[in-house]
Amino acid sequence: MTLNGATPIEPINIGQLSIQYLIDGTATGGMGVFELTVGPGSQVPPPHSHTRNEECVYVLEGMLRYSVDGVVRDLVPGEWMFTPRGSVHHFSNPHNDTARALIVLTPDIGAQYFRDVGAIVSAGGPPDRAKLMDVMSRYGLVPAARSGPP
Repeated sequence: MTLNGATPIEPINIGQLSIQYLIDGTATGGMGVFELTVGPGSQVPPPHSHTRNEECVYVLEGMLRYSVDGVVRDLVPGEWMFTPRGSVHHFSNPHNDTARALIVLTPDIGAQYFRDVGAIVSAGGPPDRAKLMDVMSRYGLVPAARSGPP
């Protein structure tokens, strides 16, 4: 139970990623806060931007590789990066230890986005790319253009 009487939201697992919402801002249209746990070598979302949200990542444990508009950093506990609306960003964990970070989104996309993605990823077999792109689009996420040879 939290101070405002809300019940904590169950963790959402997508492969080796875990999302534990602390504040679901979709109820108020405001800021959302969740803890992201990324195991070493985890499959992660492709580089993308948000049309409606700004994002801040603050590392709590381990080391998380994070990039914003081509600037790549290996963040350690206490370090953070900010992603303005429309900026292409990406995260990964190519390191040996699990990383945990606090993610702040404003306004929040909400826990349901991660549940929707999790349902597609957990359906068996390779994830259906068209369904993933549909979910991303509904929540204002835009995959970055692929670079390099086709």
